[in-house]
Amino acid sequence: MEKALRLIGPFRQLLTLDHLPLKGALKDEQLEIINEAGLIIQEEKILAVGKFIALKSTYPQAEVYKLETDFVALPGWVDCHTHICFGGSRARDFAMRNAGKSYLEIAEAGGGIWETVTQTRNLSQNELAEKTTENANRHLSEGVTTIEVKSGYGLNVAEELKMLRAIEEANTRTCADLIPTCLAAHMKPRDFQGTNEEYLEMISKQLFPILKSENLSNRIDSFIEKSAFSPEEIKPYYQKAQKLGFDLTVHADQFSTGGSKVAVQYRAKSADHLEASADHEIELLAKSNTIAVALPGASIGLGVPFTPARKILNRGGALVIATDWNPGSAPMGDLVAQASILATYEKLSTAEVLAGMTYRAAAALNLPDRGVLKSGMLADFNLFSTDNYQEILYQQGKLKPAQVWKNGHKI
Repeated sequence: MEKALRLIGPFRQLLTLDHLPLKGALKDEQLEIINEAGLIIQEEKILAVGKFIALKSTYPQAEVYKLETDFVALPGWVDCHTHICFGGSRARDFAMRNAGKSYLEIAEAGGGIWETVTQTRNLSQNELAEKTTENANRHLSEGVTTIEVKSGYGLNVAEELKMLRAIEEANTRTCADLIPTCLAAHMKPRDFQGTNEEYLEMISKQLFPILKSENLSNRIDSFIEKSAFSPEEIKPYYQKAQKLGFDLTVHADQFSTGGSKVAVQYRAKSADHLEASADHEIELLAKSNTIAVALPGASIGLGVPFTPARKILNRGGALVIATDWNPGSAPMGDLVAQASILATYEKLSTAEVLAGMTYRAAAALNLPDRGVLKSGMLADFNLFSTDNYQEILYQQGKLKPAQVWKNGHKI
């Protein structure tokens, strides 16, 4: 029996994001824009892209979903770095930081990551799943169809498992795709009575095998920073993860350098943050296959410089933009708003920004089946009520998608 076909369109503009490189700078002139376009969808995938009238003639059997007003179609956004599974709020931290309090002063007052750990531990798995689903659905309504979600607020075997199982449960409750990442190496928990090395050894021995047996995550992350783990402390941890076949990613160069070098050395899929990266780190990343992930939300939340995105692209690196949505340093969670602001300060072309939220972000998650509108890809796409794609970044997050489609279905 032939599978049913649907023709969606016509779109005033359809940006495929096809035929673009993974690495390096991009000019807007490189964007493939099809005017008066359509999409043929077969089940959850795209069968064909082209002019609406031509597709209607080629596929006369297709059910037509006719659009009567102007829309611009783009691939669904991919956010490759979030912490949307958490308990509580850190509004007090934000106020204290803006009032001039130091990280140490905030921590001594009961704030910081440990406050979120405490509040997350106090929630049940179901409560965490509900909170994660709520956050994911808000993201989905704004066009983010694939969302990476980290653990890292449990910081012991039982609580990290609770978080990852909650993420797994949330993935069944939302139409977005949630990609789980184990960040048990976020920091050494205050209630662990041993060294950093002993904590990492315990996690790798006790938690890693369960992640594999329950298929809870295939991604291992860590925070390489003076307040967390040093490059030397983390290397045995990553070696064990590599031997078990996990993909690696790194919280790197946020306040001090060292993390990006580890990311490149261990062939991590991505090195994220990079606000402190200088010419040496930029060169390392540009010459590697590790994708640089800018997190402008953290720069806005903390009042620190942005990732040197322009330099990374000019050196030939792959640049992605993600939200870092978390309760402490990046509570905004608005991908387009943050990307628009980063573009203004770093002078990024529209093509570079769109690539950084679509196919390049998908590559950072090792997901080659999305981020481009072409035959064989997932039918994940956003429709914006405008006749000019440039309006999306120009309106700095205020122009939300009028329609979000996931796996060939309108959400």
